[in-house]
Amino acid sequence: MEFVKDLKWKEGMNVNELVNSLGKVGFQSVELKKAQETIIKMKKDGVKIYLTFTSNMVTSGLRGFFAQLIKLGIPDVIVTTVGGIEEDIMKAHGEKFVIGDFQVDDVELYEKGVNRVGNLFIRNESYSKFEDLVSPIIKEIYAKKKRVTPSEIFKEIGLGLEDEDSILYQAAKNDVPVFCPAITDGAFGFHLFMFQQNNKDFVVDVVKDFQNILFSTSQDEKKGLISLGGSISKHHAILACLLNGGLDYAVYMTTARHTSGSMSGATTNEAKSWGKVKDDSDAVTVIGDVSINFPLVMISVLEELKKEKLLNNE
Repeated sequence: MEFVKDLKWKEGMNVNELVNSLGKVGFQSVELKKAQETIIKMKKDGVKIYLTFTSNMVTSGLRGFFAQLIKLGIPDVIVTTVGGIEEDIMKAHGEKFVIGDFQVDDVELYEKGVNRVGNLFIRNESYSKFEDLVSPIIKEIYAKKKRVTPSEIFKEIGLGLEDEDSILYQAAKNDVPVFCPAITDGAFGFHLFMFQQNNKDFVVDVVKDFQNILFSTSQDEKKGLISLGGSISKHHAILACLLNGGLDYAVYMTTARHTSGSMSGATTNEAKSWGKVKDDSDAVTVIGDVSINFPLVMISVLEELKKEKLLNNE
């Protein structure tokens, strides 16, 4: 039996000490500590780790942190949405996103050619420049191969980037596959469509990539998932693991409510009813802003893994 313990600051307190202390506070802080423990177990147990996140997290300053985690050997597979791919490429070529405000005149922003993602602002010019960047890349890929998967496209792009903070760069460099099942759901998909109009033999094989993620693991291999947000990226990884026996470990972080019946709000307990998460798995759902909770948990995890010499490039 554990008892609630008052949180107290002490001089020089680090993130790991804070997360450990939060584990005795109560409510979601207890789940936060469980998430830390579960991810540490994933690495110590040598499981295949799937990291999924939505594009808004790449819009934010978490993008470079994801890249660093790939470099340190945390995820074995990445699944994301196409906006995250686009914005990773934009940032790799020097685009800067602005910290704005949640309370703003959105009509005025529209008239100024500014798009809002929460309290972050992206200029229309960034997407215009993205078109200039991606079009020659698609042509180069087409010249080499007429039928490609999205993950092959991302690896080709990543190999051509020179940005240590890029997700695609680190993924390509460290041989971590990046899957994006809804590649057409954004500017990238539109440019692929436009290119195909003049090159009818060009095929982006999404079904082949589904095979690739299915074959990225097996029934015998232990599997873990760190899911940030939800959406198609979360379900794509879960489905691949379900068809290979289910997850042994799972950490969900989301702001969505389970009462909505949505994939984003579905908890690890609900996943057990489908066999997505095994009955005896280590699984936890943390409710709260990922831009706060994920760095807290992962920095604490990295401190522990560093002590155990379980990080790459260390």
